Amino acid sequence: MNRRDSIKALGLAAAGGALLLDSCGPKTNTKKEAAAGGEKLPGVTDAEHERNGRLSEEQFFTEHELATLTVLADIIIPADGISGSASDAGVPVFIEFMVKDIPAYQTPMRGGLKWLDVQSQQRYSNVFARCEEKQQLQLVDEIAYPAKAKPEMGPGVAFFSLMRNLTASGFFTSEIGVKDIGYVGNRPGVWDGVPQDVLDAHGFTTGWG
Repeated sequence: MNRRDSIKALGLAAAGGALLLDSCGPKTNTKKEAAAGGEKLPGVTDAEHERNGRLSEEQFFTEHELATLTVLADIIIPADGISGSASDAGVPVFIEFMVKDIPAYQTPMRGGLKWLDVQSQQRYSNVFARCEEKQQLQLVDEIAYPAKAKPEMGPGVAFFSLMRNLTASGFFTSEIGVKDIGYVGNRPGVWDGVPQDVLDAHGFTTGWG
């Protein structure tokens, strides 16, 4: 599963970039800054800044859960010739902050990581993070494509969908992710005047005369 396959699996084209646009909003940027322990941002109240700082100091995931999350994030968006992986972009830190900022994510994420380990133990006699890469990819392939997944894999499909969305949000709003998609920001345009064919159509020879 290379990066291009991963991005296709994310459904970004089908979503029309909605996920990326939503992720670039001020609220998400505030969360990313808070996750990195940054300074107070413009437009953020003192109470919000204090809360973000407090959340960034707390730890939700165990070391084992973070290791599993990191492996999974890098399977979703691995490093390639263009840029680094999801973990290089700080996605695990981003997700750690998000589950504290949005408590509704906590049970699905922790439960999903546990589900992944149980499946790995049953199949390969090892937790997911310690399985061979081909074993990890084999299990991921069974939950990454909802339309093809078996009914009994439903819990894994739901978890992976959430994990994939969080990974995409974290990666494509990072410096690495923005460079990866070639976004260059707003640039000043150059006005060369009204095109000659338009001037001709309205009876003007040149300029505004």
